[in-house]
Amino acid sequence: MRTPINEALLRHFKDLRDGDHGDAVTREDKERVFARAVELLDPVARRALDEANADLLLGTGQVVASGVTRSREGGLNAMWSLTWRQQRESGVQPIAVVAHFGCDFHHPHLRGNTVGDWPLNVFDEADAAGQLDTLRVIAAGDAHNLVFQESYRLMPAITTPAHH
Repeated sequence: MRTPINEALLRHFKDLRDGDHGDAVTREDKERVFARAVELLDPVARRALDEANADLLLGTGQVVASGVTRSREGGLNAMWSLTWRQQRESGVQPIAVVAHFGCDFHHPHLRGNTVGDWPLNVFDEADAAGQLDTLRVIAAGDAHNLVFQESYRLMPAITTPAHH
């Protein structure tokens, strides 16, 4: 039985082989597929960030979503961000899950603010649900890198006396 992570990779590799993205061939159709993928991923991304909020930030953070926006270069982006007081005060980026479809990309990808790309090949609810572990890893990677950039003091679970 294949894992959801490997299923996503296989869909990605098939797209590269076949020159499409799911059933979409034109940029316009691929952008529609991207917008639908963002809708499908919304509850999954929120869950991954809500878990990070509960575990690392003791519920002090807030998840905000941008929806689909067009970049200056002509690509599409969507971002789910987990912000909290210590992060804002320190000036570091929030923990994030970012879906992006660059104007010169063959198909879209996922990333964090500090971690690199992962294929975004989500075509239905099952595909989206299968990305939960990937989104958790993206959020955890961002949390790790933000602490590395700034300090462990960013994390209320470490600095709140009753929890460490």
